[in-house]
Amino acid sequence: MTTRTIALATTAAIATALLAGCTTTPAMPGNGIGQNESSSPGAGSSPSASNAHNNADVMFTMMMIPHHQQAVEMSDMIITESGIDSQITELAQKIKDAQQPEITLMEGWLDTWGVGNPNDMMDDMDHGNGMMSDGDMSELESATGADAGRIFLDQMIQHHEGAIDMATDEVEDGQSPDAVTLAENIITSQTAEIKVMTGLLNAS
Repeated sequence: MTTRTIALATTAAIATALLAGCTTTPAMPGNGIGQNESSSPGAGSSPSASNAHNNADVMFTMMMIPHHQQAVEMSDMIITESGIDSQITELAQKIKDAQQPEITLMEGWLDTWGVGNPNDMMDDMDHGNGMMSDGDMSELESATGADAGRIFLDQMIQHHEGAIDMATDEVEDGQSPDAVTLAENIITSQTAEIKVMTGLLNAS
């Protein structure tokens, strides 16, 4: 099994997406403080509230979709593997069940915003933001039993930490209420899951 090691977008790819899809006025440059308040659309010429978004929302969504896709792929490897602690397989199922619907949700936002599929534009992205490399994914896929469980926990902790970093940026800089809410939920749920995974690693 192979996977795309997609994470930090190149300037050209993200610029193309933003020019194609961001029709609202971007947040004013600055340190991120007060951007949400300053980006409220004016009367008569703005899109509906559900469509309002800025560059930070597009960046977050385009990066989080492939990030979630990889987490689902990692979880599938563990869910179908035998000889793994049931607490780990149950956690993998929980991660998949949470993130698959979020992928669909975010893909819908990109359609609404007029932005293309991130996987059409991001084949050449660098490894980062907690994304696993092809070598990492091969290691997980080839592992068995307790080793597979341990590798999964170690990799998914790194993966979650990267997602939390991206979500924190979105909370600070995003305009879309829906995207900011999802980012807040990611921070809360994945912080809790990191705590569980750390406990399972320490007990192994």
